[in-house]
Amino acid sequence: MMGQNAVQDQLFYAFNLETHVPGDHLLRGVDRFLDLGELRQHLAPFYSHTGWPSIDPELMIRMLVIGYCLGIRSERRLCEEVHLNLAYRWFCRLGPSRKIARSIHEGAREVARFIAKTPEYKRSRRERKKVEMLFAHLKRIMKLDRLRLRGLSGAQDEFLLGATAQNLRRMAKWLMPGAADTAMKNA
Repeated sequence: MMGQNAVQDQLFYAFNLETHVPGDHLLRGVDRFLDLGELRQHLAPFYSHTGWPSIDPELMIRMLVIGYCLGIRSERRLCEEVHLNLAYRWFCRLGPSRKIARSIHEGAREVARFIAKTPEYKRSRRERKKVEMLFAHLKRIMKLDRLRLRGLSGAQDEFLLGATAQNLRRMAKWLMPGAADTAMKNA
């Protein structure tokens, strides 16, 4: 008689990551020398007490160590590998059921997506586009691709002069429609 594996889901599972990571695994050796016990204490002054909680700094360091040790350069791929590989989960102190974001910066991306849907963002984007078009015009038409004056204050002065000249040119076109074009052709 042919046997058949009866699939019956259990209500509770006894699962220990420690038993599934081989004793000679590279990350076990790294873990022996990696002490991140005082990391939060050292980083505490750099974190705000308001706002959304950040990703756990110990988790981030451990994930980056995995990436450097095993040559995983892509952040997205690193998150996928930590999600799938039991040894990586053990090293990062993640349980088998804990989910990891697709990316370390996924929370910030969610906030950016939310902000992008607001009418204020759309208005500021229209205004920014106008300003960027003016600067592009300054660089292309008025030959301001290289600055004559040096330093931050020199750049500010030069763009202020350029913007003033551009506004004067627009006013001249508006007040005397044909005169400004002939002056530019003769220059």
